[in-house]
Amino acid sequence: MGTSSSRSMMAKVWHRIFAGRKNDEGRSEIKSFKEKQKSEEAFNQRDLGKKEVLLGKIVGSVGRYSDFNSQFRLKEAHEPYRLKRIKEAMATGKILPPVELYKIKDAYYILDGNHRVSAAREFGYPSIDAHIVEFLPSKDTLENILYREKADFLLKTDLPESINLTAVGRYAYLMEQILEHQYYMEELAHEPISLKQVANDWYKTIYCPLIEIIESNQLAKSFPKRTLTDLYTYISYHQWKKGRKKRRYNIGIDEQISKNMERFRAKMMERQELDIPEMKRTATAFLHISVETGKENRIMEKLLTCKEIQEVHFVPGDFDIIAKIAMDRDLIESESEVIGHFIQNVVRRLSGVLKTKTIIPISSKQKAKKMTG
Repeated sequence: MGTSSSRSMMAKVWHRIFAGRKNDEGRSEIKSFKEKQKSEEAFNQRDLGKKEVLLGKIVGSVGRYSDFNSQFRLKEAHEPYRLKRIKEAMATGKILPPVELYKIKDAYYILDGNHRVSAAREFGYPSIDAHIVEFLPSKDTLENILYREKADFLLKTDLPESINLTAVGRYAYLMEQILEHQYYMEELAHEPISLKQVANDWYKTIYCPLIEIIESNQLAKSFPKRTLTDLYTYISYHQWKKGRKKRRYNIGIDEQISKNMERFRAKMMERQELDIPEMKRTATAFLHISVETGKENRIMEKLLTCKEIQEVHFVPGDFDIIAKIAMDRDLIESESEVIGHFIQNVVRRLSGVLKTKTIIPISSKQKAKKMTG
């Protein structure tokens, strides 16, 4: 009897588990637009026109949120005729009209096209064409203020959503750069150029190259709470607007960023036209330079004027200098050729003027041993 009772109890437990799972799936719904609109106080709207929207960003519906589960599948067992027709049309490659979506922040809700979204997800489509109306949150929180500033900026420029700032008022500075660039481009072209066309050129030829420099110098590691766009804005503001000649970020950035935005653009475009990054490699070496007493400081200053020289150190106990050099080389050139050419044409010429004694290339291990004595 005890065994029978135990089995009966276990059966009830398993029944509750599986029934609970089924009920949870049945109750699991997509989100309600009206509830989100109320919580965000998002009542001011504007038309964003037609765009392609990732299906993963469509999270709910305006009127039929209770009819679909969280995977946008109809809860009812019987598949309606309309959904079957939509699937048949998609299977044959027929182009369907855009769905109608409402947007609040980064989430989208279906006004019209629930079956099309459901079928697109089932077919594994990554995105869907949509006509979008955005509802802006009105609460004056920092998050909402930043969102409204970003939304206005993106609406005017049609730039990627990856441009993210964490401080209020900075999108206005980016727009100021774009307008300045528009004036420059129109002066060259002698004709009007649309703001969105200028913004696209600014993004490709100014914003992205500077972001690349910031990433390659690993500045983001020092500012974990800031975005790449934050760093772009800070550096470009001080380089191009305030023009602080004494401000230095590090040797790599200061050498690559001109003091004028358009000169920086020209330099980056020239680099992109002439260089093929995947065909470049970095050659690194250390030089042991023996110097005459009293000449060490002057030699260090001269060495640091060479862009290839990354670091210069005194060797404790000697009037010797260890210099680290790094330079690009093509795949067809060997490291020894590049380093030898640099020593012969740059360092020896410089050291000849400054009366150094010897210049000897050393390996990284030898350098480390020499530095530690």
